[in-house]
Amino acid sequence: MTTYIGDGPDVSGFFGSFGGCYMPEVLMPALQALQQAWDNLRHQPEFWDEYKRILTDYVGRPSPLFFAKNLTAYAGGAKIYLKREDLNHTGAHKINNCVGQILLAKHMGKTRIIAETGAGQHGVATATVCALFKMQCTIYMGETDIRRQQMNVDRMQLLGAEVKSVSEGRGTLKDAMNEALRDWINHADDTYYLLGTGAGPHPYPTIVREFQKIIGIEAKTQILQHENRLPDALVACVGGGSNALGLMHPFLPDLDVHMYCVEAGGKGLQHDQHAASISKGKVGVLHGNMTYLLQDPDGQIIEGHSISAGLDYPGVGPEHCLLAESGRINYVAATDDEAVQAFQILTRQEGIIPALESSHAVAHALKLAKTMQPEQIIIVNISGRGDKDLSTVKAYLAGAAQ
Repeated sequence: MTTYIGDGPDVSGFFGSFGGCYMPEVLMPALQALQQAWDNLRHQPEFWDEYKRILTDYVGRPSPLFFAKNLTAYAGGAKIYLKREDLNHTGAHKINNCVGQILLAKHMGKTRIIAETGAGQHGVATATVCALFKMQCTIYMGETDIRRQQMNVDRMQLLGAEVKSVSEGRGTLKDAMNEALRDWINHADDTYYLLGTGAGPHPYPTIVREFQKIIGIEAKTQILQHENRLPDALVACVGGGSNALGLMHPFLPDLDVHMYCVEAGGKGLQHDQHAASISKGKVGVLHGNMTYLLQDPDGQIIEGHSISAGLDYPGVGPEHCLLAESGRINYVAATDDEAVQAFQILTRQEGIIPALESSHAVAHALKLAKTMQPEQIIIVNISGRGDKDLSTVKAYLAGAAQ
């Protein structure tokens, strides 16, 4: 294996053999315009100055890096630090990307924004920046996710967004993304698709990563201030993969820093009810990019399962696929049971209620810490807050008690 340290993609949008732009011909002009706008703006200091100003004054960055003393003592072993993305305005890492992309949309002269959402946090963040910039906003969300994330639906609507329920398939993130792409095909002239994850057609995976890597840039500075050295390990959950890339990308050249991305193990990898695309998937094309996908023997997409609405996507971002193949990042899984247990443990030990997505990372970090020495350091990305998940956890625990 070769060691990948984050050089991609190539000019066609491929990270090794993953990525690319497998989209209908009608959308290619819109994607080419996006690429041109991104290539122009990414080299303008004024663009990044405005981005950073909004992150500071509106989002509340930098997010803290918190030494979880009680959680460390509970686990035994390595010191556990938490990167507190849950403290951002809107309650998750998603706002970092939305601020950047709304500035892109503004520069391109777009007046209408569309987006997909699973757990609802990207939808809330998109609706929030649309309110700030006075743009029309439509959010596609699967009906299954609407039922389990009603609070976030209410927030989006209060912010002025139209939330469109998607009943196709299992009514989850994959289906919402399908509908958003159909909308974009019909309204490409005035509409900007604000994609929320590390997947999708080129140039989105790179754009999203570049707006999310503020997480890792901050974490690197903060851990040097706290400990005067880099961490031994990084842990983050991965669905599409934006929060994990955000934390890990700035550390990729630091080869002594071990990295763990935690997929949704659902009811266990020995069953079909999980969303571990890298651990159990095969290479295929979905939503415009070549990636690892959950597929049946005939190559048909299998719906992902997770207690977490944000991790049940049946694919993963293409950069993650190359990072997995290179061996630079280790991809593991945590089950629904483990995530719910970690959700409760962090809440009771530190008074921090993590999102169910983030709870998958916490679950693995607790296991990992026990195998390490007390002087070693783990940083866990708490990608979002868990108040949105309280009803889901309550119902899950009630079912488990029966």
